[in-house]
Amino acid sequence: MTFNLGLTDEQRSTMADAVTRVLADTYALYFKTHAYHWNVTGPRFHDLHALFELQYNELWTATDEIAERVRALGFPAPNSYAAMSEAASLPASADATDADAMVADLLKGHEAVVATIRKGLDLAAENGDEATADILTPRLTVHEKTAWMLRATLG
Repeated sequence: MTFNLGLTDEQRSTMADAVTRVLADTYALYFKTHAYHWNVTGPRFHDLHALFELQYNELWTATDEIAERVRALGFPAPNSYAAMSEAASLPASADATDADAMVADLLKGHEAVVATIRKGLDLAAENGDEATADILTPRLTVHEKTAWMLRATLG
């Protein structure tokens, strides 16, 4: 099928790869956040349980829009846990066992997603892909704000 999006096939491929990396990192962070929601304990249980729920719901919703951008560029979105894991820069495992370690791990995850998004935005600028930039820029804002909130939670 022919694509006439104002991007070359190589540009579309480059951007689909960049967006797939953002998707995979978002998915890994979603899983990690949900697992911490299930497993947090201690005196801050209620507050962190609720905070993690807000965060994983936001991440889950974002995965659909991000995956749809990959499809709009003409490429398949990852279709297995293995494909997601391979494309991600952070592990989905939620190994922290105490509340502060969970918060710190999520902070590190959001900062990793920020770095992945910034790389994608650089590529979007280089390739004249404003549509991808329009999807990634709000995601950058969300992750930077969430990182700030998690950092503040740690004190």
